[in-house]
Amino acid sequence: MALNKAIQTILKVLSEPEVDVERDRRIAELKKLDITRIFMEKVDVRISNDGYEIPIRIYFPTKKRMKEKDISRYGQKVLLFLHGGGWATESIETYERICAQLAQSTDQLVLSVEYRRAPEYHFPIPLMDSYAAAKALYAGHLLPHIRPEDITLIGDSAGGNMAAAMALMARDRGDFSIKQMILVYPALWNDYTEHTPFESVRKNGKNYLLTASRMESYLNLYQSGPEDRKNPYFAPLLADSLKHMPRTLILTAEYDPLRDEGEEFARRLHDAGNEVEAYRIPNAFHGFFALGLKHIHVLDSLERIHTFLEGETGREKEENKEEKKA
Repeated sequence: MALNKAIQTILKVLSEPEVDVERDRRIAELKKLDITRIFMEKVDVRISNDGYEIPIRIYFPTKKRMKEKDISRYGQKVLLFLHGGGWATESIETYERICAQLAQSTDQLVLSVEYRRAPEYHFPIPLMDSYAAAKALYAGHLLPHIRPEDITLIGDSAGGNMAAAMALMARDRGDFSIKQMILVYPALWNDYTEHTPFESVRKNGKNYLLTASRMESYLNLYQSGPEDRKNPYFAPLLADSLKHMPRTLILTAEYDPLRDEGEEFARRLHDAGNEVEAYRIPNAFHGFFALGLKHIHVLDSLERIHTFLEGETGREKEENKEEKKA
């Protein structure tokens, strides 16, 4: 379905062709003026990665005021969240609304990781900060009452890139086992120039907020050098094999230049024998996840996420029934 002309005009005006990190960070910081932040139930912790203390913010699913700080009383399942922003411009502070609404809508704890950002820190540092946080969580060092099978890895955009890369890395290294993950309009490829193999980059790469040239700028900020673009942990679609990957939900947006690479990743996961669901949000564009909770695209995506999470619970119940019969 085509967007109306008024929306197309607004999107075109807002579609900056290049990244200005300082300007874009200042714009992102405006989200901190959201008055609803004072009502969010959260606590900050830190874990170490090779001498660096990584900030992690934990959001609680309860809508009631917390009466005690015993985290084990406020949720037995966890979403480990990696924020987007091109590895450079967003933060756990600017993603507060997204994480809080995820906690409320899924009734799970949400752990948001403040990985170090580009261009101050290049690949693989942001990825390894995120990996260290995941390793601590899955090992029980961060939340001892949480079982590894009750953890879901989730990320959007650049965060989706690192979530997919972490799943590959965890599989390859054997440090921990990721049972399931959710990728929201993930960035999974290494080239957004005219040489791209994806039609969505050519069709949606100019006038829909996120532009192809911005994606190239983000990759240049993130990479340590051109050789990184050949690394599957930098661009997960480059992986030789996608066997033995987590159960996965991939959400894409109709007018997003990253749409086709997310859907291609879903096809490759399926062909490699993994359980995967892919859903394209109609009429949506990149970044819709940051819109208000009542926005139709957000409601649609949260419903898909809820169904995905509940689907696993349903299978567990059936498995338990079969075990009792046996």
